[in-house]
Amino acid sequence: MRPNVQAFFHEPTFTVSYLVSDSASGQGVVIDPVLDFDVKSGRTGTRSVEAILAAAQASGVRIALILDTHVHADHLTAAPFLKGRTGAPVAIGRHVTTVQRTFRAVYNLPDVAIDGSQFDRLLDDGQTVTVGGLAVRVMHTPGHTPACVTYVAGDAAFVGDTMFMPDYGTARCDFPGGDAAQLYGSIRRILDLPHATRVFVCHDYKAPGRDVFAWETTVAAQRAGNVHIRDGIDEAAFVAMRQARDAKLDMPVLILPAIQVNMRAGRFPEPESNGVVYMKLPIDRL
Repeated sequence: MRPNVQAFFHEPTFTVSYLVSDSASGQGVVIDPVLDFDVKSGRTGTRSVEAILAAAQASGVRIALILDTHVHADHLTAAPFLKGRTGAPVAIGRHVTTVQRTFRAVYNLPDVAIDGSQFDRLLDDGQTVTVGGLAVRVMHTPGHTPACVTYVAGDAAFVGDTMFMPDYGTARCDFPGGDAAQLYGSIRRILDLPHATRVFVCHDYKAPGRDVFAWETTVAAQRAGNVHIRDGIDEAAFVAMRQARDAKLDMPVLILPAIQVNMRAGRFPEPESNGVVYMKLPIDRL
């Protein structure tokens, strides 16, 4: 099966969201939708996610499911807005509970549930979710975070932040619960898919020497040319490279607002007595 894939690039966060659909049934899923958020002003917006809704309407696609690949640290999910407009449930990998346990302590949020109940569905490794004629298989691919999953629909794999375009490499592993050796194993699972499998990444930052953004490649191209994990690079070499590289990286600009919202399926904290929503900024904690 070759599903229809429409990509939506959010340049402020370098994130790619996807509308994946089946022509025969007219049903589809949205993967990793982005809520516009200006950290300087605290203002939110829905322009980006409304572009997905407009494309679905123009294509005659009914959005039946919203999927996040993980608890993102670089953008806020627009899943609640999309659910409100479509009625589609929101799903994520079951190991989101590990992230919730870790970051509930970071933010000192004792009232936040850590059982994943903020999401409509928790998905298991190997589980297949059917939407119309679209069968989406779940692969638990931890390493970047403990909860990362890859969604495989026909000849397409949506790999989240596990890896990027071949000329840019792989995801960092220095967030709480990250593990470079786990990431190596997860990516090798992805690279065991058929060579012609289309690989859709969640971010692109333009590798040096490339002037355009890109987000689609193949398993064959990743195996032949990924600068961090192509065939022939063993686990020890990868882990050493990844740990040295991660030690030099800054934290993502939106990590502190993003995780406290995204681990609750995109829900903001309740408004305070003045009707205003506030988020926490832990000092010297990460």
